Amino acid sequence: MAPRGSLPTMSIQLFRRVLTNLGAWTAHPAAFAIVALYGLGWFIFERTAFDWHAVATLAVWLMTLVIQRAEHRDTQAMHAKLDELLVATGGARNELAGIDRRQGEEIETFREEARAIA
Repeated sequence: MAPRGSLPTMSIQLFRRVLTNLGAWTAHPAAFAIVALYGLGWFIFERTAFDWHAVATLAVWLMTLVIQRAEHRDTQAMHAKLDELLVATGGARNELAGIDRRQGEEIETFREEARAIA
């Protein structure tokens, strides 16, 4: 196992952070514009390759973005509600209110520690 702060550990953390940010970016409305511009460019510059398969591919990409955006919105709303409940509850630990900003692996470690206590 590589020591903490080593190059493999840092690159894994960077990769995790990039994937997390990529998930948030795909929920942004600009992602739809990027796919639309890609489709337009495909249509203009490779008209012979732009057939029903191309239309189906673009439709799948756009629907994936729609689903990602809906999931992201729902998750953000749920986090806002939970943050409000945690802040309003006197016995709750305040550090939980911002746990959604951490990486998924860190959250899982926190949950395992909480299960061990309970």
